[in-house]
Amino acid sequence: MPKRAFLGCSFPVVVGISVILFFLLIVGFIVGEIGKSIFGEIGLSNWFSVTRPHPELPAEEVFTMFGFSITNTIIAAWITVVVLVRFSFSVTRRMKLVPGRMQSAFEFLIGWLYDLCRSVAGERNGRRFFPIVATIFLFVSFNAWLGLLPGFGSITITTDVDPVHLFRPANTDINMPLALALVSFVFVEFFGLRTLGRRYMVKFINVGRFLKSIRQIARGKIGAGLNDMFIGVIEIFIGFLELLSEFIRIISLTFRLFGNMTAGEILILVTVFLVPWLFVIPFYGLELLIGFIQALIFGGLTLIFLTLAVTPHEVGEH
Repeated sequence: MPKRAFLGCSFPVVVGISVILFFLLIVGFIVGEIGKSIFGEIGLSNWFSVTRPHPELPAEEVFTMFGFSITNTIIAAWITVVVLVRFSFSVTRRMKLVPGRMQSAFEFLIGWLYDLCRSVAGERNGRRFFPIVATIFLFVSFNAWLGLLPGFGSITITTDVDPVHLFRPANTDINMPLALALVSFVFVEFFGLRTLGRRYMVKFINVGRFLKSIRQIARGKIGAGLNDMFIGVIEIFIGFLELLSEFIRIISLTFRLFGNMTAGEILILVTVFLVPWLFVIPFYGLELLIGFIQALIFGGLTLIFLTLAVTPHEVGEH
């Protein structure tokens, strides 16, 4: 029986695979743009080279449906939804007492997200916020990973104007991060108003002390009235800043996700163009990690904002 050397493979197999990978790395370097600038054209077929990338910031229209423009990022978003629904259905359709690998992975992921929500928002609010946070996390992460599939961004179709890419990760279209940020904003305000009612609005419109100061001045309590008026103006200004911060969250969530996902896609395109084939593999691993981190950040910030929204604020109580 041959001795096992690495990952269950015999030593000759490991050496053979290493030689092939090294050969592909060298050839990729030579036919890439960096290699061409050093060695020039060496007469290899165009099949070995990679065309110069032309990343488009706006999403490209693929076709129209009922007068609406359907872009390549919308198609990618639809694919993500279908994959998630199909995956969830296939895993939960035949749940077993002794789970298999797929069911175990699914239960671990859902359990981890649920524990995260409970640890931040508490038992009751964690159950309420879990569907929102889990949906955002799964959609953002799967959408980011979908764009890393081989050939996903290489399929083009011919339109009336120019050839366009059929698929493009939805996170790289600023409209999708903006839509997710708006969804997060709407749920935050909804749960805040539903839980605290009028008390939630006091955080933004806190004129109680200012009106009290006017009544004190009218009664002749000039000193106390002016003191409360000064504090009331500060509280009104703080309320304005709180209101402004609610809308700034939309901008920050949007550009954080859009910027990181777009930068990652451009990094891979440029790397493949400069040194094709194997050299880009570590960057694919990096993008897998970045997709997970960005999904965790977006979902985690939404969870924190939801928790803050349902927490009573002791504004104006002394």
